[in-house]
Amino acid sequence: MNRRIWQPVALAAAAMALTASCDLAAGIYAADITADRLEGRWTDGGTASLTFRADHTFSSESLDKYPVTSKCGNPEDLTSGTWAFWAPIEPGGTSFTVEETATRGTMLSLKFDGRRCSVDVYLYGDDADPAMCPAPDADEGCADTGYLQRSDEDG
Repeated sequence: MNRRIWQPVALAAAAMALTASCDLAAGIYAADITADRLEGRWTDGGTASLTFRADHTFSSESLDKYPVTSKCGNPEDLTSGTWAFWAPIEPGGTSFTVEETATRGTMLSLKFDGRRCSVDVYLYGDDADPAMCPAPDADEGCADTGYLQRSDEDG
């Protein structure tokens, strides 16, 4: 092969290696996980965390570090609420709605207690190693604020 072909191939391989080594791979692929896989504590490795329960409630700590929460008034008071998956309105469709009976998904809606405010959370990675990010849009990801990952199980 000539040099013109190898340069883009080498550049793409280097970008993939850099993404994997910097733990940014989670931001590339949407993860479709089940409700029982969602349950438990997720943390950014620092102060922010979300804990999901089977009854569709959650508790949170330090979510004010995620800019998307600023639309909810005082984000420091965002400590609990209910969660639900976003699901297609029609099977195989591309329009979604928050569906409390959905048992799996690639994105969540968090509705905070006592507020008319909800925050979307996008799931990335794969079933074996999922990560999540509260963000206004799936393409934005959590590069600066850090992804939340399961903290209550091994690998």
